[in-house]
Amino acid sequence: MPTGNHNDALRKHLIELLSGGSAHVNPPQVFAGWPEEARGRRLAGAAHSPWEVLEHIRIAQRDILAFSRGGDYEELQWPADYWPESSAPPSASAWDDAVAAVKTDLAALKALVEDPKSDLFTPFPWGDGQTLLREALLVADHNAYHLGEMMVLKRMLGVIGG
Repeated sequence: MPTGNHNDALRKHLIELLSGGSAHVNPPQVFAGWPEEARGRRLAGAAHSPWEVLEHIRIAQRDILAFSRGGDYEELQWPADYWPESSAPPSASAWDDAVAAVKTDLAALKALVEDPKSDLFTPFPWGDGQTLLREALLVADHNAYHLGEMMVLKRMLGVIGG
């Protein structure tokens, strides 16, 4: 198990990975510039609308954060609880609210990872082998996948050139 500087270096790398950039697009770049009429549009051949992907990112990230914090965690049912009911945002403010929640929850997960009192390697007593390291990597991987999906949708819907 890494100690001292190795542990600090790992935390730094995890924060970079969670933040996006480097080899991945960052969340603010993906979430910005969506016209309201494109947010709920599902293209032929696309599994989800931009709203569905954004809301799925929010729900999954919040679930992983709640699990990582322990306490009164209640497991969600896959797939029903991880996707919104509608392909379009339910209100004009729902998109911005979801973006803000993704940012807030990501900041909370990063704070957990950065906290030297947080053990990255010891399995959570409430899980079945999961560690904070594994959960942080899961969020980074999951977000990168779906942020890439949103960038493809952004191009296909003509929101950006390319």
